[in-house]
Amino acid sequence: MHKALWLEGLSDAVGFVGGALFGFWIGRLLGLDIFAQGYGNSTIGAIVLVGLGGGLGLQLARRWRRAKEKKRSEDQ
Repeated sequence: MHKALWLEGLSDAVGFVGGALFGFWIGRLLGLDIFAQGYGNSTIGAIVLVGLGGGLGLQLARRWRRAKEKKRSEDQ
């Protein structure tokens, strides 16, 4: 049980951070700067991309974990 909770937390963290970084770099490629001074349109757009990326990464991590659990239950 303890190992399962550790794997859940770690995979959620990796998925979220990986997705957020992906969103950050997509924003950079589009010329959006999350660290620009003030809250202009480019800053808001970059914040939205980082948030969406983090959320999508988290969902991908959870789907991966569910698929892994499903495969494990089918093998037994």
